[in-house]
Amino acid sequence: MTSDGSQQPQASSEKRVFLSAGGTGGHMFPAFALAHELRNRGVDVALVTDVRGAKYQTQYKDIPFHVVRAETLRPGFLAKIRMIFLLLIGTGQAYLLLRKQKPAVVVGFGGYPSFPTVLAAQALGITTFLHEQNAVLGRANQLVATKAKHIALSLPSLSSLPQSLQAKAIFTGNPVRTEIAAVGRLPYVPPTHDFKLLVLGGSQGASVFSKVVPAAIGLLPDELRSRIRIVQQCRAADIAEVRHAYDVLGVQARLETFVTDVPAQLADCHLLIARSGASTVSEAAVAGRPAIFVPYPYHKDQQQKVNAGVLVAAGAAILLEEKGLNSQILAKELEKLAQTPQQLGQMAEAARNTLPADAARRLADAILAL
Repeated sequence: MTSDGSQQPQASSEKRVFLSAGGTGGHMFPAFALAHELRNRGVDVALVTDVRGAKYQTQYKDIPFHVVRAETLRPGFLAKIRMIFLLLIGTGQAYLLLRKQKPAVVVGFGGYPSFPTVLAAQALGITTFLHEQNAVLGRANQLVATKAKHIALSLPSLSSLPQSLQAKAIFTGNPVRTEIAAVGRLPYVPPTHDFKLLVLGGSQGASVFSKVVPAAIGLLPDELRSRIRIVQQCRAADIAEVRHAYDVLGVQARLETFVTDVPAQLADCHLLIARSGASTVSEAAVAGRPAIFVPYPYHKDQQQKVNAGVLVAAGAAILLEEKGLNSQILAKELEKLAQTPQQLGQMAEAARNTLPADAARRLADAILAL
């Protein structure tokens, strides 16, 4: 039985499921969460990705990895030709792999590196199942959505789906790491003295935070600034400058190019300042942490703005657009939140109630019911 009292589909040890995901954390972490849920039910699971995704193999040694050639969409005619060429090679590699391994289901988590495996599966007549992390259906998933059995959505909106695909949609939420879900079971304690900030810039960092956040903290009243404790992700090129800025201000700061202990830092922080990629939004919600989101502004479909809007509408987050953002605006928001800890507590509770914490279970149930 599941936690809500419904009958959980029984796993067959003979059922093999392949997961296909792009090489960034936003695609890989939900795939890993589902992989562990399926393995716990006795399902044979493997993951297919590109060379970027292969770097996660050292962290997830219990999951078999397969690497196929792939490329993301980049500007320029020659870059597009290269992408098509590599995707064709990757599709051939995936076709041979799937014909040999014979999985019952292939689950695509989006990103161009997921495309070859899903396309090969559809060519072989293998059931395909898509998971979309963002509020807007990604281009790789768009290309294979018509032949997919279901499209699982991380966010409760059909606005990005064409009418012809809406019957395939199910809402499962976005699977998060078990350590993140554990944070959500801890009470949120608003700041009484130290005001702890966690700043995340996505998989590549975000230079806007390196410029605006230290400057904003420098504008805070002395008493509040003395209470700031910050953990901030920075691009390698920015770290020295940001460290100098905090040293001059006398602010206690830990700076990293990649924050390896995000669950622990989410548990410890009072406020998250971040880009609003799909995984970050889902993790903030499941962990129950208030957030200020600054969406990446250069996506044509504005997917990060739409992602953040789900938590903003629930009263769990504040959205500040990068265009026009300056240190004065951010300092004003920080001071207001520091002066109203009860608002932070309300935002945390709203976040926790916005998206399901058991998305991996819901997704596994849907896959095993096929």
